[in-house]
Amino acid sequence: MILFLAAAIAAAAPAPAPRQACPDVVTPEAFVCRALEASGAGKPDASAAAFEQAALATADGDPAKARMLAAAGNMWIAANQPGKAALALDRALAGTALQAEQRGEALLDRARAAEAQNDLKTARAKLNEAAATIAADPFYWYFSAALAIREENRATAQYAIGRALSLAPADPTILFEAGHVAHFAGDMAKARLYWTQASQFDRDGPIGKAALEALRLLPAPVTPKAPPAKNN
Repeated sequence: MILFLAAAIAAAAPAPAPRQACPDVVTPEAFVCRALEASGAGKPDASAAAFEQAALATADGDPAKARMLAAAGNMWIAANQPGKAALALDRALAGTALQAEQRGEALLDRARAAEAQNDLKTARAKLNEAAATIAADPFYWYFSAALAIREENRATAQYAIGRALSLAPADPTILFEAGHVAHFAGDMAKARLYWTQASQFDRDGPIGKAALEALRLLPAPVTPKAPPAKNN
């Protein structure tokens, strides 16, 4: 995810100072500069392509090559190009350059790419592999819950979102997904609670607005009727 993009940036040599044009040369540093520039401009496809060019310009034995390919995969996901993301991430994961959390984050992105391609079996396999190093990442469990809904596995969805909430109880994205899990499980009261909380924690943001729309589509809560008065 975005954490992995940060890892790739940190591994690259220093880019030119902010507000300075990227150098028009064929070097990994120049391509990383262009990738960051494109990402900041909201052009994830151009950012992904630049990261791939940075990887191509990096020697095969350099561990930074895998990190740049993983960053490219992350950006291809943001650009809604899961096929290209899968190719870049498979190349990044092919060797041993990625270790610990870096490998886990790349596996998580690979799972996301597989899910976007409707390959739920591969998505779950990559996610299970990532658990060894990033089980403390709330977004690992968030994605596991979302994937479990697609797998129609209520028990896994509820367990995963519970773990995500324990790690990030005030995150609106996770609260929003918690509402989906509760709705999937048939618990409308909990769905209403989580979506209400998501809307409160992200009042003017896209998650908050989506939560309000989800609340609008829920059936109205049933109000218990008072028992009829007894006539003496």
